[in-house]
Amino acid sequence: MTKRSIKGKKLPAKQLDYQVIKLFLRHPKKRLNAKQILKKLKINNSKPSVDEALARLAQKGKISEIKDGKFKLNPLTEGTSEPREVKRHQGYVDITRTGAGYIICEDLKSDVYVPAKKMLQAMDGDRVEVEVLKRFGPRLEGRITRIIERSTEQFIGDFQASRNFGFVVPDNHKIPFDIYVYPDEQGEAIDGDKVLVKVLTWPERANKSPIGTIVKVLDKMDHHEVEMSSILVNNGFDIGFPHGVEKSASELPRTPTEEEIASRRDMRSVTTFTIDPATAKDFDDALSYQVLENGDTEIGVHIADVTHYVKEGSAIDKEAFKRSTSVYLVDRVAPMLPEVLSNELCSLRPNEDSLTFSAIFNYDKSNTLKNVWFGKTIIHSDHRYAYEKAQAVINGDVGPFRSELLALDRLAKILRKRRFKGGSIAFEAPEVQFELDENNHPVAIHTKERLDTHMLVEEFMLLANKEVAKYMTKKAHPPIPFVYRVHDLPDDEKLASYALFLKELGFQFLFDSPDQTRKSFNRLSEAARDNELLAFAEPFAVRTMSKAIYTTENIGHFGLGFENYTHFTSPIRRYADVLVHRILEKNLKEDYRVRQGELESKCQHVSNQERKAQEAERESIKYKQVEYAADRIGEIHEGIISGMIDRGLFVELKHSRVEGMVEFDGLPTSYIVSDNRMKAQSPNGGSIFKIGDRIKVRIREVRISDKEVDLELINDSE
Repeated sequence: MTKRSIKGKKLPAKQLDYQVIKLFLRHPKKRLNAKQILKKLKINNSKPSVDEALARLAQKGKISEIKDGKFKLNPLTEGTSEPREVKRHQGYVDITRTGAGYIICEDLKSDVYVPAKKMLQAMDGDRVEVEVLKRFGPRLEGRITRIIERSTEQFIGDFQASRNFGFVVPDNHKIPFDIYVYPDEQGEAIDGDKVLVKVLTWPERANKSPIGTIVKVLDKMDHHEVEMSSILVNNGFDIGFPHGVEKSASELPRTPTEEEIASRRDMRSVTTFTIDPATAKDFDDALSYQVLENGDTEIGVHIADVTHYVKEGSAIDKEAFKRSTSVYLVDRVAPMLPEVLSNELCSLRPNEDSLTFSAIFNYDKSNTLKNVWFGKTIIHSDHRYAYEKAQAVINGDVGPFRSELLALDRLAKILRKRRFKGGSIAFEAPEVQFELDENNHPVAIHTKERLDTHMLVEEFMLLANKEVAKYMTKKAHPPIPFVYRVHDLPDDEKLASYALFLKELGFQFLFDSPDQTRKSFNRLSEAARDNELLAFAEPFAVRTMSKAIYTTENIGHFGLGFENYTHFTSPIRRYADVLVHRILEKNLKEDYRVRQGELESKCQHVSNQERKAQEAERESIKYKQVEYAADRIGEIHEGIISGMIDRGLFVELKHSRVEGMVEFDGLPTSYIVSDNRMKAQSPNGGSIFKIGDRIKVRIREVRISDKEVDLELINDSE
């Protein structure tokens, strides 16, 4: 139908929509209302019918209302000759300090930037629906159209009371609203209290506040407790478990039935022990060792059988999925499962029978893997080792099962050597460890020592994870939907920048192919053992890496060099492993398929929870580092320049790994930072700072609430 043929006619709704969008496409810069559209199209429709057409097109995302009934064409529609649907995507919110956000969508290569005014009061970590409105090359900009799932319902903040109601102002500056609390929901809270509030009702419209109830009044004077609780809550993790979940956990049977024991492979007579941190209470893996009659060696990797106790769809299971992971802060663990499960029923405690899901490996005398068996077992842990004590026994001290420990250590070293030969990257970022006094105040900071016993346990866990994934991948065709732990290739641009950084330090990093990249990382790791500057630079490699995630799409694990990999070995603290146990158990009997779409959605949730848990852990470390620095104002420390922005230099203190900033404004001359952020140079070129430079600094000021440390440069003469 041409424009001439519609003149003076009354168009049905579908044709009216078509002609209206065609009008916008012919005049993409115009702002039009219904009256103007009627005049331009010269049709006999009523103004209300055109208003309805405009509303329909706006709902489909083709146009947007400006004001006073005027509409404009959305950018994605510009330049096309036919109307097109605007696709909506689902993803998770990563919010910025300004209130704007980036939506991380699995089906898009780039994140979608959303300005603050189009965030729909979404919070960090919320699962949302986003509509892409503009493209600037690879950059996407859009708006949130719907909040699918809130990342948290609980908040910590200051309670402010008035005559008819109160409200809580959240401590987290990223929360774009206050929470109203009616008098009958205020409990014992009074004006000025620091409280934990739970949202009862979310508003249907963006500019309204949610309504909540006070769960707990916190001790404002206990800054440590408030801060640690805030870190958990602000990242979407509840401090405690709902009463119904705790009750369900307490009612679980403590001893297995004879029928249950009879249905399992009995491994109680085989030498078995656990190796864990000295402070651990949840032991979710154990190792067994025996030499068979034919001379082969049998290694058992025994994992707590969480799914025996946590039934799919139960209250405990729903809460575990919601959390998806245990969160490890400096002074505590926020567990995925209630303590009765994580520390008692599921924990593989010494001198007790335990129900397990096991991977049993048979190796011949040439250390070749001959056979793998998976299944439900019952074990008896003969001993509980801490990493340090097990290491001392390997080194020559007297201890139980020394010969078994030595045999496992020998095989682990062989497996590790083969793994690196096969493409694994020997990348190990240093971890900080705090000594806290009785008030949880940091008195010392150390770097955790990496022992052979850490690597022993790690190697057998990697073996079990790899072999489970391999079994599921090859079991059927087409492949059975499964949970894989994948790690994509590094970003080429970030690798190029990192290679340039290392070149400044005298190290050549080649990355023309994935294999060459792996070899370069391993050469760097080797060189860093004898070169302090390269040892400092090595952890920066993580910035080039993609994030490992859970997904049903098996693209392999770049960092480990594995074609197939999953997580099977920690179901007490990771829900991904719970999913893996359930799917594996059913597929040991027959081919069993879950719906891939549903499983992928669960993988996305678990990956997002893992990201938030890692952020919480980093925040707790940062808080304690800053708290440690606050006791040392005025002290001079050696440091290394770890980064730079236009405002100044980031400096990492040598022993404590505390990071602070030296601002350029406090220096005798100004500095210009290079585009690649590798160096800062004075205008006359007489003074240069480079990433990795060693300098002396004084701790000038510390703002604990902001987690910021201000440093000042010290001349060598001081």
